[in-house]
Amino acid sequence: MAADVNSARITGKVQGRDIVLSAGLSKEEIRDTVWWWQDDGHEYDDSRTDVIATLGGYYQVPRDSRTPEADDLVDLVHTELSPDD
Repeated sequence: MAADVNSARITGKVQGRDIVLSAGLSKEEIRDTVWWWQDDGHEYDDSRTDVIATLGGYYQVPRDSRTPEADDLVDLVHTELSPDD
């Protein structure tokens, strides 16, 4: 898991699935990608640590996608992917 400045990509591991977040995604698209198990009816296994890796470090993904912590993570990822917005 790493953030790649040259291609504006952020990666993560959520529910055992590798995810890639690329520049140009809206905040809602980021939220949908990170919390995919909620939208697709997957059961959430909270025994795993879900993380997003950014230039600033690793951030644990909150279980609930509508908490202030989740909003902060989405904002952080969006800012890193689209710094000019």
